Amino acid sequence: MAHRRLRTFNTRDTYPEQKLDNDLAQAVIAGKTIYLRGQVAQDLDSRENIGVGDPTAQAEAVMANIDLLLRECGSELGHICKVTIYLTDIRYREPVYRVAGRWLKGVFPVFTGLVVVALARPEWLVEIDIVAVIPD
Repeated sequence: MAHRRLRTFNTRDTYPEQKLDNDLAQAVIAGKTIYLRGQVAQDLDSRENIGVGDPTAQAEAVMANIDLLLRECGSELGHICKVTIYLTDIRYREPVYRVAGRWLKGVFPVFTGLVVVALARPEWLVEIDIVAVIPD
């Protein structure tokens, strides 16, 4: 089975001020493994930023994007294996992890959390990267 790429886009449309030209996808399915692009608090269709300045609101938007993308791939939150959370401030850890924990209650994925200097846009406070599987 060849890789399937869902919601393809080019960075020149997403980040016009950065003069980039990269062909990317929101999700790649390789066999039964799903790799999601790091999700931020941005509407997947309109590219509108959500919850600017509010880590809790951003985490909710991110998890909603993850849920939507996994369903589009033929999976669901319960099939997440690996979560990597990037925060721009350690003080966001509790609110972001509370939101993620609520969405992933009973799933038991492995988690990695990192604090980084910045994300691709200054208004983004959290980014979550996911690896999941498609069930049999």
